[in-house]
Amino acid sequence: MSNYLMPVAILAASVSVVAAHAKTPSASDPAAAQGGVYAVEPYHTQVGFSVLHLGFSRYRGVFSNASGELKLDPKGLGATSLDVSVPVSSVQTTSAKLDGELKSDQWLDAGKFPTMRFHSTRITRTGPSTATVEGELTLHGVTRPAVLKAQFVGAGVNPLDKTYTAGFSASGVIKRSEFGVTTYVPMISDDVELTINAAFHKAP
Repeated sequence: MSNYLMPVAILAASVSVVAAHAKTPSASDPAAAQGGVYAVEPYHTQVGFSVLHLGFSRYRGVFSNASGELKLDPKGLGATSLDVSVPVSSVQTTSAKLDGELKSDQWLDAGKFPTMRFHSTRITRTGPSTATVEGELTLHGVTRPAVLKAQFVGAGVNPLDKTYTAGFSASGVIKRSEFGVTTYVPMISDDVELTINAAFHKAP
């Protein structure tokens, strides 16, 4: 093979490999998803949050390393339930100094209240791939009702680890003062916007 054709062949082979891995067989119809018990896939699950800072800009951060269980019944959401916990110490922003402050007793007090938990009490379909998830959120030692608007993203066999995976996104708003986190309210907004992206692996 000529010196010219060799790099072209290598490039073509590389593109084919990448394309093969990119073809994730994900069903976008939630009715086609497999029912059963799923565990949170922590490496691709994030709980994002944002607050209005001094009325000038939105400041964002994220929690990770979630754990928990989803019992999914695509044909009857009344039988579907969710129970997820997130370590408060996983909080991360673009500032290491702020990360430390958020973990302190001035804010979330991760030492005293190490876990944030949400468990559903009612799930209601609102569209072909959307639902309202009502539940109870425990944060900073306080449990309050919370509502999430959820969107089914897709489901299928993960081509890398061969596990059947289902993905969802969700959003909601909570008032941090209702959970006893009142530092700098209202200079830093009481309303906290949540943006959640979650992946779940189906149990064998």
